[in-house]
Amino acid sequence: MAKQEATNGKVRNASLHLEKLLIGGKYRLVKPIGSGSFGDIYLGLSITDGSEVAIKVEKNDAKYPQLIYEAKVYEQLARCPGFPTLLHYGCEKNYNAMVMDLLGPSLEELFNLCKRRFSLKTVLMLTDQLLMRIECVHERGFIHRDIKPDNFLMGLDRHCNKLYLIDFGLSKRYKDIESEIHIPYRTDRNLTGTVRYASINAQIGVEQSRRDDMESMSYCLMYFNLGKLPWQGITAANKKQKYEKILEKKTSVTIAQLCKGFPSEFCLLMTYVRNLGFKEPPDHTYLRQIFRILFRSLNHHYDYIYDWTALQQQKDQICRSREQILESEREEVRKRDGERGCEPQRDKERHKDLELDRLHKTSTQQAKCSNGHLTNRYDRIGDGGISKRK
Repeated sequence: MAKQEATNGKVRNASLHLEKLLIGGKYRLVKPIGSGSFGDIYLGLSITDGSEVAIKVEKNDAKYPQLIYEAKVYEQLARCPGFPTLLHYGCEKNYNAMVMDLLGPSLEELFNLCKRRFSLKTVLMLTDQLLMRIECVHERGFIHRDIKPDNFLMGLDRHCNKLYLIDFGLSKRYKDIESEIHIPYRTDRNLTGTVRYASINAQIGVEQSRRDDMESMSYCLMYFNLGKLPWQGITAANKKQKYEKILEKKTSVTIAQLCKGFPSEFCLLMTYVRNLGFKEPPDHTYLRQIFRILFRSLNHHYDYIYDWTALQQQKDQICRSREQILESEREEVRKRDGERGCEPQRDKERHKDLELDRLHKTSTQQAKCSNGHLTNRYDRIGDGGISKRK
């Protein structure tokens, strides 16, 4: 589960205000960190070992409760790499709560961090993991139906290079568990998911299947390549008209136009997924292979140094340089302070010498003023003794 979940990069604030609530007798809600497609997301803390977790909650009387379904999907994906571990699910007073691994930033957040453009190397390394995650979902009999950059998150700590897929509130089984019969083709469906990345078929009301997840993924890749899809920023009087304009733009822009200036493999991917049949299984292995060959042909290495990794390394280097400069300045101050520690003694000695010199000068001046004689009624005799005049 994410530190944040957002739509189109904009994080929605949590609305339930459940701070300090104890979940399952083990996890304490600390603070809200965002909102998913259904329910609010909180940073949580395990009271047994102090580890941080993500906690998703929804009201028991939610109009469309989704949390129990989403928890069951995560259970089905438990043995697949790249999906957060389900730590707890249960009902807490007036709320349902699901506790998950805490993950790092989403691809949307990292995209913004990198000034809304990924290098080809980063896109290709992500493509490999994106294809594997979607393949796992499809192999378990589900379609995600909301593939977008916000729902792909990087892990934390030793898993910081691993890509995770989250938010299964809109997911659906595309085939029956026992019979494995595929869901029927229909053309009367409302759009489910995010319109920017939705497939053309999903927008015209066709029942979604595996091909739609793949088309959404291909739009994500071109979004990373281009920085902006051609149908972004369209305005209209209402939502219905806006969606119609987006669909019109999406169908009018050819695959060649969309992929112009980028390796032909992206064009091949989009052509392949748009030509998939409703029940046809995507060949994930074939697609991974063509992008891996492209990656190697460009002399890249799977070192998992993404664009944001390089940025972080630069920032770390700057911080280290600044720390070295500060340490040098502190050392100079310490040296000066050490030298100042010796100065009081030298000052005392100089002051003593000056005082002796002053006294000597004063006595000499007094002797000169008296021309060799003492004032008052005293005079010098013999070896300097003093006698009183009679």
